[in-house]
Amino acid sequence: MESLRIEILNPKAKSLLKNLAELKLIRISKEKSKPELLELLAKLRITSDDSLPFEDITSEVESIRKSRYEK
Repeated sequence: MESLRIEILNPKAKSLLKNLAELKLIRISKEKSKPELLELLAKLRITSDDSLPFEDITSEVESIRKSRYEK
């Protein structure tokens, strides 16, 4: 299967694409545009906590490793 990004310049083209989808020749799906994704990432970065100190991260990793290897 091959995916293509198509910009519709004429509304008649959209009806042609819908007809092809009804014939099950193509599938139409919407995807998030890059600006929307970038906005989402920016929001997640803003709402995330400040970075943890390196020592806290290291101690957490070591405790998880210890619990795995004790088994």
